[in-house]
Amino acid sequence: MGRLAALVLLAGCATPKPVPEEAVSVPLPPPQLPTTPLALLQSYRVSPGIGTQCVPYARSRSGIKIFGDAYTWWNNAEGQYARGKLPLVGSVLVLSKTKRLRRGHVGVVTAIVSEREIRLDHANWQPDAIITNMAVMDVSPANDWTQLRFWNKDARMWGAIYPASGFVYNLADKGTPSGTSTTIISSGNHGTSQQSTP
Repeated sequence: MGRLAALVLLAGCATPKPVPEEAVSVPLPPPQLPTTPLALLQSYRVSPGIGTQCVPYARSRSGIKIFGDAYTWWNNAEGQYARGKLPLVGSVLVLSKTKRLRRGHVGVVTAIVSEREIRLDHANWQPDAIITNMAVMDVSPANDWTQLRFWNKDARMWGAIYPASGFVYNLADKGTPSGTSTTIISSGNHGTSQQSTP
């Protein structure tokens, strides 16, 4: 009996075979999502904008002279304007074409709240309305702003996930701006409308 116990103990100390590198799978931690107070999320404004569409509104607000349906802005910017995955104040967020957004959607970034949350001014997200200071959250696993949720004031919750192409910057197409979204500080007053006349 003593020999059997010793063998069991020795077997427990044996060196296990190394696991091949390609077989090792390390789960990614879940993304850190913003926990902004409800009062700040609810502070966006909805103003009348009868007939105002997202494209001319974004063009007027950003100074980026791209035409065509919203989803085409990403490809149409090539060779004219810099593009990237980093939200910058004044850049235009381009949402992809989906069943719900048949022409895509564009909006202007007005503030960086955190590396996962921005504020957006845009038109026609709700019919015949201009929305300023709306919270947008990045829920993409890689924190690359390709999957977004918009705060819904009426429902008091984050909405469905929308795919995004990225951001178009009012800079010549000579590369992507350097830096990270965490180095950008928002100093604006979130309660003040930042829109200009379209």
